[in-house]
Amino acid sequence: MTISTPRDSPRHAVLGIDAAWTAHHPSGVALAVQDGAGWRLAGLWPSYSDFTGGGGAADDLIAACLHHCGRAPDLVAVDMPLSLDPIVGRRVSDNAVSRAYGGRGAGTHSPSASRPGPIADDLRRGFADLGYGLCTEACPDGRLAEVYPHPALIELTGASRRLPYKVGRIGAYWRGLAPAQRRVALMRVWRDVLDHLQAALPGSDAALPLPPPDARLATLKATEDQLDAIICALAGIHILSGTAQAYGDARSAIWVPKFAGARLG
Repeated sequence: MTISTPRDSPRHAVLGIDAAWTAHHPSGVALAVQDGAGWRLAGLWPSYSDFTGGGGAADDLIAACLHHCGRAPDLVAVDMPLSLDPIVGRRVSDNAVSRAYGGRGAGTHSPSASRPGPIADDLRRGFADLGYGLCTEACPDGRLAEVYPHPALIELTGASRRLPYKVGRIGAYWRGLAPAQRRVALMRVWRDVLDHLQAALPGSDAALPLPPPDARLATLKATEDQLDAIICALAGIHILSGTAQAYGDARSAIWVPKFAGARLG
């Protein structure tokens, strides 16, 4: 757990969640706040339990945010399919993002009734009960938004294709390298990602010291989850500031931040 020293009461707060699609995997959580000095990363946690001290229900998450920064989040940005309709397959939003970013290797995964299925439905309903309606093209002022780190990173870094930063795919990224060299290559990508995040959201670098290349796989995966959580929080800030684009329709939307010329409110 990492929490920065409070400066003053925050004006705004955004919660970023890299939500696992299955119940037995952890979900990274990032808390960003805006105070007199601007936006910064206030805290970062590798799992719901580390953040809340308990579970990952919507009321637990809001209560933890109140505890850590003194206010409820203005917006919750989640990397997981969310919809006002039951999710049984690809949505308009999935296809819209894939049309825009598929040629750059950042198309969406196909959701189903089982993955994330009830996990996504329960999360959306739980937040709706607390006044956090889903943010869609028809309701851009909703307080719960679906985001997707791959296109967000493309926009943040100006990369021509999705960045090779996923632990589970290093064998595919660097087929010609020995396993130890692949991890070193991954660390270089992570360092570049974190440098961009630090420039956009101060506090990111201090909150996430990168592990050594020979760290345990579980440690590497937790680092990846927390990187994604920071990206989610940054995307949420851009949604609040009106500098993100919705891909979808009135039932679901995936929000992608647009960094060029953006001024964060």
